[in-house]
Amino acid sequence: MLTDTDTLTELFEEHRPMLLGVAYRMLGRTADAEDVVQEAWLRWTAADRAAVREPRAFLVRITTRLAIDRLRQAQARRESYVGPWLPEPLVTDFGPAAPDSAERALLADSVSLAVLVVLESLSPLERAVFVLREAFGFPYGEIATALDRSEAAVRQLAGRARRHVDEGRPRYDVDPAERRDLTERFLSAAAGGDLGELLALLAPDVRLVGDSGGKSKAPLRIIETADKVGRFLSAVARDAWAGYEARFLELNGAPAVLVLADGKPDTVFQIEMRDGLVQCVHIIRNPDKLRGLADA
Repeated sequence: MLTDTDTLTELFEEHRPMLLGVAYRMLGRTADAEDVVQEAWLRWTAADRAAVREPRAFLVRITTRLAIDRLRQAQARRESYVGPWLPEPLVTDFGPAAPDSAERALLADSVSLAVLVVLESLSPLERAVFVLREAFGFPYGEIATALDRSEAAVRQLAGRARRHVDEGRPRYDVDPAERRDLTERFLSAAAGGDLGELLALLAPDVRLVGDSGGKSKAPLRIIETADKVGRFLSAVARDAWAGYEARFLELNGAPAVLVLADGKPDTVFQIEMRDGLVQCVHIIRNPDKLRGLADA
């Protein structure tokens, strides 16, 4: 049973990181996730205290249902999104939440850009089940209660979602040190506009995905093959890097580059690699998605 206001606040703050993690993986945007968690806080403070026996279960249920409602609205808006859509980049520092490398790898994978893009193709219920089960390890019974579904139905949703994600998830190498090294070499070659160096780093079937939302310059279609990606990057490098500052940081569980213009976030680059070559280049230039990196 809930007691006084201080206890309410302490309990909520204890679970806030997890709630934000659930909401972000559901929605792919930090601002939306924060809005959902704020609404969950309001419902938490207004709840019948005598009826709340398990605070964590109550908060997860409210947050998940709010995220499902918002996701349904967002999916309708994304049908008119200009160009490819990528999740909003998230600064990740799992810290004590990931005491061992295996758990950290699981958390990093569940929030990676590649996986979040695949999750976009799931239904809101499938996505909720996948996030709660695969990223946070919730029991099927607890997920069933949160979604007001039978446990059998939840198991069916989980199986369908897992198969879909496994089929759609690209197979990339995830060693952070190797990705950091390749990212540095890729950035150097791209900034220098050296087509030969770029081609040496790009896989033959490399893809470049640019997200600008139509609000800044970026490809409005996915560019494929090493020749086309290399020529695009070497062409834009001729006048794109003067006066810009590049900063390395960890986004969505992997090394990334934040490009600053006049001290403000302008572009995020993140690569995916396989067999020592760049397999995919993500470029995020939608200013709405970069505001949260101002203090990164």
